[in-house]
Order: sequence, then C-alpha cells, then structure tokens
Amino acid sequence: MDSNSWASAPRKRCKNIVCHENLRSKKTDQVIVKLKQEIAGPHFQVLSQLKNSPVRRGRLRTPHGCIETPAFMTVGTAGTVKAMDPVDLKNLGAEIILCNAYHMFLRPGHEFVKKRGGLHSFIGWDRPILTDSGGYQIFSLKGFCKITEEGVAFQSHIDGARHFISPEKAIEIEAALGADIIMAFDECLEYPAERKRAQASLERTLRWAARSKSAHHRKDQMLYGIIQGGAYPDLRKQGVDGLLELGFDGFAVGGLSVGEPQEEMLKVLEEVVPLIPRDKPRYLMGVGTPSDLVEAVSRGIDMFDCVMPTRHARTGILYTAQGQVHIKHARYKEDDLPLDPSCACYTCSNFSRAYLRHLFVAKELLAMRLNTLHNLYYYLSLMSRLRKAIAENTLDAFRHDFYHNRSLGI
Repeated sequence: MDSNSWASAPRKRCKNIVCHENLRSKKTDQVIVKLKQEIAGPHFQVLSQLKNSPVRRGRLRTPHGCIETPAFMTVGTAGTVKAMDPVDLKNLGAEIILCNAYHMFLRPGHEFVKKRGGLHSFIGWDRPILTDSGGYQIFSLKGFCKITEEGVAFQSHIDGARHFISPEKAIEIEAALGADIIMAFDECLEYPAERKRAQASLERTLRWAARSKSAHHRKDQMLYGIIQGGAYPDLRKQGVDGLLELGFDGFAVGGLSVGEPQEEMLKVLEEVVPLIPRDKPRYLMGVGTPSDLVEAVSRGIDMFDCVMPTRHARTGILYTAQGQVHIKHARYKEDDLPLDPSCACYTCSNFSRAYLRHLFVAKELLAMRLNTLHNLYYYLSLMSRLRKAIAENTLDAFRHDFYHNRSLGI
C-alpha cells in the first residue's frame, strides 16, 4: 500500500490496547500537552521566512487538517473538480479545495447540503475546504444584477429565477455549507475603474465586511476579509486599515486577475502585503498563471486559487517546464515523447504526446481526465518546489531555473 493510500485508509481502534491514566509515560504526557498547545494555538504559523523579505513558508490549521503554504487551492466550483474524484486529488497532493457558495446556493441549495452533513460529507472530501462568497460570479452577470446598499439582486444563470444576496445571506449560505474558511461578501470592481468608482466600491465593501463579520458566529470557520481599492495605493491602504479594525482571520487581495497586466498586479501586492499582519494568511484570489504564482510567492502571498489548470486541460492547453503545449496541434500527431519528460505524473509516466493528441482530437473523455491530472500535478508540484526553495533559502536560484527552462521552449 502506498503512502497516499495509507493516509486515506480508515483508522480502526485496537481492542487489545487498554489506556489508563496510571500507565501513561512521562513522554506521553509531554506529547499530549504539546498537542493541546498546538490545537489551542494560532490558526496560522510562519515556519520560515527569508531575511529582509515578505516571503515565507507557513502552516494553516483547520478542523479538517493542515495546509502547508504557499498553497494552491484546486477549484471545485460546484462541489467537484471537473474530471477528478477525491482520491485523485489526494494522490496529487491537494490539501484544500475551493467551492463556490453562489453555485452551491443555486444548485443543489445550501440547506440541501446542510441536511446532508455539509460540503465535506456531501462531496466526500475530508480535507479543508474554502468557499468563496460568490460576489465575483454575481457581479459578472452584469446586466442581470442590481446593486444596492442592502445587497445584490440578480437572475440565476441556470433558470432565470430571481434571487437576492446580502452580506448576511452570504454568511448564512457559507455557514450552512460548512467550509473551514469562508469569505466576506464584497463588491467586485470592474477593470479599469475610475477613482471615484473605486472609492465608492471600497467603502461599500468595508460596510459589507462589517455586516459579514457581525453575521459570522461559527467558531469552527475562519472568516477572511477581502481587500479592494482597484489600482489606487491609498485606497488599497484604506481597505487594509478598515479590515484590520474589524478583525479577520485572514486577508484576501481581491479585484485582481480581471484584465490588468501582470506588472500592475505585482505593484498592488508590493503595496498591500507589507500592511497585512505577519500572523495572518495572505490570499490572492483568482490567480493565476505559473509565472503569476512564482512572482506572487516572491512578494509574500500564501494562498492562491484559479480555474486555469483545469479549464485549460479541457481545452487541450497543458503546462510543462518549458511552457505550454497545445496538444491539438499537428506537430504532436506522431510525437512519441512524454508530454513533459521531467514530469513524474501518471499522464507523463504512461502516455505519449501522440496518444494525448489522439484522445483530444477524438473528443474522448479520457483526454479530459489525463490532461487534468497532469495540469493539477504541475501546479501542485510547483507549489511544493516553491515551499522547498523557501525552506532552503534557494528561491532566487529557483526563479532563475524556472524562467531559463521556459525560455528553451518545447
């Protein structure tokens, strides 16, 4: 049995072991005390940090296990990571997934999920889950939503039914779903946005953050605030200050990955990250490309999520150390090499580029599965190697090799 299978196997209580207070050794007592201290300790612990740098490696504790950071959260929008099952995700090394409260609210419904024990029980995933409040998805409906101070009225993209979500309703939905980490309800700003519009949006986001915090009562769920403010440094600072005053378990940088160039995104991070307390996780929402991850980690970000590896897998765009492969291209028709000779994933260990192209062109379901396995392995392995580089103080060398390999091309 491999280590992944062992880790996921059900534990059985041994009937032959008798525990008694008088039989406990001094060493056992010390272990118990240490465990109690860890459980009672802070949610987030910085394990190592580069000198004179915001870059760090950490560990985030949740009721469903620990997350080593920097971490990439695989996106399971509607309670499933497309083409994957929970065993696949565990074997890939996924420690946390993201589900979207908006989609789960519309179908099958948060009360439906709650009656079935919450998301963990319903989807068969016993590791940590984060739920996004759904603000981004609602605001992306554009002509089908109306924003007021109370909340957002919108029409479902599924059946056209009318709904209303306020900050209080968003927290109610997320509490019912039962994720380990939940997000405050915020107003998502379009890009580009004029300063006046950004100011008004930020102020509303802070008012909604206060209402989200007041509605949050589950002690087993961490609540993150979302920093808005567009491309304006002073507004971003106002956003951080306002959230710090309210008090949150973690801080997310929102309003990025909406069309701005990478340079602008990184500039925002350089301005915002130093303002976030060291003992709080820093989450960059909806990001991004492999280069985005490397650069954001280099600026102190701890958590990421993005649909890119899974969505691109379904469209035949695959990630390798040398860059992207568009597997449908004719150049791979008779290519018997592995997709990425340097990759140890199941796909690269067993199948050729020619076979992967055949599956994709023939629209075989296996194409989506093998492509998704590879792309997620690439992303999760990238994060693992970044954590190792931080721990060994070799991040600069890692970044050099990362870009050098990409410059070689396929």
